[in-house]
Amino acid sequence: MAPIATTLEAENGTNATVGALGKTVSGKKLKIREYPQFDSLQEERLYRKQHLAAAFRVFADRGFDEGVAGHISVRDPILTDHFCVYTVQYLHLRSLVPPFGLNPLSQHFSQISVSDLILVNEDGDVVIGDEPINAAAFAIHSEIHKARPDVHAACHAHSVYGKAFSVFGRELDMMTQDALRFYKSHAVYTQFGGVVLDREEGKRIAKALGNGKAAILQNHGLLTVGQSVDEAAFWFISLDKTCHAQLLADAASAGSGHKKIMIEDDEAAFSYKQVGKPEKGWLAFQGYYDEQLAKTNGSFLQ
Repeated sequence: MAPIATTLEAENGTNATVGALGKTVSGKKLKIREYPQFDSLQEERLYRKQHLAAAFRVFADRGFDEGVAGHISVRDPILTDHFCVYTVQYLHLRSLVPPFGLNPLSQHFSQISVSDLILVNEDGDVVIGDEPINAAAFAIHSEIHKARPDVHAACHAHSVYGKAFSVFGRELDMMTQDALRFYKSHAVYTQFGGVVLDREEGKRIAKALGNGKAAILQNHGLLTVGQSVDEAAFWFISLDKTCHAQLLADAASAGSGHKKIMIEDDEAAFSYKQVGKPEKGWLAFQGYYDEQLAKTNGSFLQ
């Protein structure tokens, strides 16, 4: 069946890309918020660090932490070969470009603030900070940032539904609208080799990821990337929910005998342009960021 949904012909720019309809009765155009423009790289660095700290808080709220497993990194806009990486309970980083940041191996995601972030370079040396970094985080994130210049952030965690689905070593079924965010944009890495401490393993994961936005690491967990930490974090939240939905649907199908109905390729490809683009991923995270501001009174910005 050919797609029957239509585009917003009256809108252009970001409004059209993210599906926003904006015009008052007087004819005034209303524009949806978008990734800001900065007067300096220092301003952008601060923005990235603030949103990185918020992403950790969001992950903690959703139970994506498990001991020291899991990490989020963001490329530094000034030192583009540095990046900030944070592990789901222990590491924080300061920036993420050539050098990158990691969270110290001693702090819970729910407690991470901007001042806790650690900046590291492409060799794993700490540029800013006084705590050691997570070796697995460095092995994975350094190779992803090196292989994908377009990627400014990466998230990895051992979320419950993500690791449960990962044991099947298979891609997602395109059976819901939300799953279409990952249509032909996710992969499966099938070579589980224990805790990732070797950069060669990081290279293999980066190769499996290819040009996609997500990878299911078999017997391990989930990995997502994006042009912003906001985008990467939202893709992770959505990917884990999609894994949860498929586990439920698979179980229900097996128990009832009812066959799952898949979304056809032409509809999936059309819908992906509406739900799977970087602008939509960034925008989708803003509500979570606003929630953290309200819940903490902005304390994570310190």
